[in-house]
Amino acid sequence: MKKLIPALAAGAMLSFSAIANENPDFPYKVDRFADIEVLRYEVPGFNDLTTRQKAMIYYLSEAAQMGRDIIWDQNCAYNLPIRRMLEAVYTNYKGDRNSQDWKNFETYMKQVWFANGIHHHYSTDKFTPAFPRTFLETQVAALPDCCKPADSAELIEVIFNPEIAAKRVCQDSSSDVVAGSAGNLYAPGITQAEVEAYYAAIKDPNDPTPISYGLNARMDRNADGTLREDHYQLNGLYGPAIAKIIYYLSKAREYAENDAQKSYISTLIDYYITGDLRLFDEYSIAWAEDTASQVDFVNGFIESYGDPLGMTASWESYVNFKNLDSSRRTETISSNAQWFESNSPVDPRFRKPNVKGVSAKAINAAMLGGDAFPSTAIGINLPNANWIRAAHGSKSVTIENITEAYAMASIGNGFNEEFVIDSPTSELMDKYLYITDMLHTDLHECLGHASGQLLPGVDQDALKEHGSTLEEARADLFALYYLADPKLLELGILDNPDAYKAEYYKYMLNGLMTQLNRIELGNDVEEAHMRNRQLIAKWVLEHGKKGKVVELVKRGGKTYVKINDYKKLRDLFGQLLAEVQRIKSEGDYAAGEKLVNTYGVKIDRKLHKEVLDRFATLDIPPYRGFINPLYTPVYDAKGEITDVKISWPEDYVQQMQRLSRDYSTLTPACCKAQKSCAPNSCK
Repeated sequence: MKKLIPALAAGAMLSFSAIANENPDFPYKVDRFADIEVLRYEVPGFNDLTTRQKAMIYYLSEAAQMGRDIIWDQNCAYNLPIRRMLEAVYTNYKGDRNSQDWKNFETYMKQVWFANGIHHHYSTDKFTPAFPRTFLETQVAALPDCCKPADSAELIEVIFNPEIAAKRVCQDSSSDVVAGSAGNLYAPGITQAEVEAYYAAIKDPNDPTPISYGLNARMDRNADGTLREDHYQLNGLYGPAIAKIIYYLSKAREYAENDAQKSYISTLIDYYITGDLRLFDEYSIAWAEDTASQVDFVNGFIESYGDPLGMTASWESYVNFKNLDSSRRTETISSNAQWFESNSPVDPRFRKPNVKGVSAKAINAAMLGGDAFPSTAIGINLPNANWIRAAHGSKSVTIENITEAYAMASIGNGFNEEFVIDSPTSELMDKYLYITDMLHTDLHECLGHASGQLLPGVDQDALKEHGSTLEEARADLFALYYLADPKLLELGILDNPDAYKAEYYKYMLNGLMTQLNRIELGNDVEEAHMRNRQLIAKWVLEHGKKGKVVELVKRGGKTYVKINDYKKLRDLFGQLLAEVQRIKSEGDYAAGEKLVNTYGVKIDRKLHKEVLDRFATLDIPPYRGFINPLYTPVYDAKGEITDVKISWPEDYVQQMQRLSRDYSTLTPACCKAQKSCAPNSCK
């Protein structure tokens, strides 16, 4: 599970004004286009690592980039050929680069790069080009033969026809979410009912340690029409990319910090070779139990947000190392996990009687890959399998340097002046939002996702298309509830009993209003994290009406969030947490569906327009993402690595072009470089 950036995010026990003085000279901002701003992130402490640790990070980073084509293909079957075609046009264009058609094409190219495909990374709607179809047709016709796709007419039709592959992930529970999704996780023509029947037939409801069914497979048909799983493995789907990943994981294994780390890297490699999900569980357990290594990573088919049924996982990778200073905070929280679980406001039947193996740390990201790039999370809690969490525990991370980059890019943007109701609230947020936002991430990942238990016999996939939304709501509510608990002062994590109010106000403001800036006027809320936040905010707004706990008020013709009773707001968070945990623990699909559809989906159009208009005066990008640093190994005469240099030499376009040139593991060689090659060999 992961936590995505909701709005303004934060980092250690510092205020926003203090963070502004951390490193004002680092060039965080790289590019701005459409609704996106691209940033760089620093990697503090990298140069203090040992040579072996740097070498391990280098090889893990290579493995992280070798899987890039996998996520592109998973997102939509048309993505890779369309990318090749668009990049060929981008590289070979000889016309006026100041023309409006070219500028619109360049924006579209940047959007497609950022989203790992032709669908928006958050809304999953297909992009609509602002340049005319004839412009692209003309440019494709002018390409050298080696770069001209034989199916260019079909690809151009996909780009411009709004009826084809319109939505990458359909979450409309009133329709067939599998048939309505353009993601490449199910072969065309397969229906939701067929998939559910397939897995119902092979799942054992009495298995206490079930594999994560469907996690690493695409569903297809046999010749007789029955369904089959085509697994992502060395000799299966994505084999060429997986071979490269295995190679660099093997190189990284030589620099492992201890025998345990070396062992589970070997298990991960064996899993990639065979596709055996039991091996993935073995790897996950050993990885979660490794709390000694400073260098760490995630690499594989992990999160299932891209699957409308929440089963098949997208490929992603994080390479990171422990932030020793900030980890003291997360370790304090994790060492008290049993206290938080035992005092949770949920029914005791749904609590874990013995919390096991909950570990947490603050990390600095060193490389982002796959579904974690360019848009990334600010916190992660893994493994996702419920039985592993219960029996072996989980590992949580808060990504400090990513969160700090978001915060640095937000300073002085006028957000508080436009949306926060008054100066005292704004001052409280300036002073405490940094630490409380970080604590919300800590509690969300470390304890929220790791809390609670399913009742015996409940299928972990019982909530179907609503599973991701409700799981994120459960973790958010757990974090919100405990942010206001005196226990955090007792542990020395906070120094003011009112500090939590900064995060409470931001959360309600975001859930009720400001996240609407990410949605096109007239659309519903689609993305799971956004549905979660609106669900929580609208539910407490409605259930706190009688006591006016929270209100939407008008001042000077503008709408503001007003919180009148923070203590009662906390009580409401606790009540909703109890209900969401019950739904999860009992697998109550009907109640979960009602909760999501009642509070998480629909938007008040008038309020939505107001929010968009007010944001337009600020010019704040709704979305941000990152480019990665470049790692360059230094070798001695024997070919041994003696150092690894880190640098930030590229802009956004340069990095995307290099990735397509050097890490296109599933594309023809000549199209990777877009240089002269044998005629028609790209076809």
